[in-house]
Amino acid sequence: MSDAQYSSSRARCRVGLFVTCLVDLMRPSVGFAAVKLLEDAECSVFVPSQTCCGQPAYNSGDRATTKAIALQTMAAFADCDYVVAPSGSCAGMLARHYPELFAGEPDLSVKANAFAAKCFELVSFLVDVRGVTSVPARFEGEVAYHDSCSGLRELGVHAQPRKLLASVEGLRLVELTGSDVCCGFGGTFAVKYGELSDAIVAQKTANIAASGARTLLAGDLGCLMNMAGKLQREGRGVHVRHIAEVLAGMTSAPPIGESAGGPRS
Repeated sequence: MSDAQYSSSRARCRVGLFVTCLVDLMRPSVGFAAVKLLEDAECSVFVPSQTCCGQPAYNSGDRATTKAIALQTMAAFADCDYVVAPSGSCAGMLARHYPELFAGEPDLSVKANAFAAKCFELVSFLVDVRGVTSVPARFEGEVAYHDSCSGLRELGVHAQPRKLLASVEGLRLVELTGSDVCCGFGGTFAVKYGELSDAIVAQKTANIAASGARTLLAGDLGCLMNMAGKLQREGRGVHVRHIAEVLAGMTSAPPIGESAGGPRS
């Protein structure tokens, strides 16, 4: 058993890991870190066949496609006690927007609400549901934490990551000015409004640099990739990681956007 601390009322549960598209395609190490954290919290982890959560279609106004994806997702995770995603954005889609999709359809509305009730963002699930109070991880240096929009505003993810980061040996958390301000990614927003997105992330990277932290953490890979790209283009020398990698003690992979030899020029 892990040295992590849990509430005395814990009981093994069946958790379906919603991997997310970006983790699957761009940063599988986050998915493996999520599995370790969940298993350490005495969860049986399953990864059923899955696709996108439907958020790009939903944000583009394509309700028909989003409904089809939602029905497929709910069926895939039907046998799980909980559905957990290492992303506030995707978890917010499952927990907050699936019920909205079927609000006018009584039978499907009941199904969507029941499904939403068992969906959580990874770190909030560990703290709020499994009662995790600390993790047996070590990470040297000062880190800053960015509160991603969906996780913060839709799911109330704020204190939970800070609670667990405080338990990581060697880690010193520096509160980031404007930590709750958007990084400018916003999924399709960054594609549609490139100049505005770039101006927003430029302010974010200026705040990150001013913090003095050498590492930036967050819980959403889209935000992390956006900020990592801007930091590297500006030559800031700040490393970027998903919080799950640090909490799980799985930081052997290079930081996001970097090669094994260090930051790209």
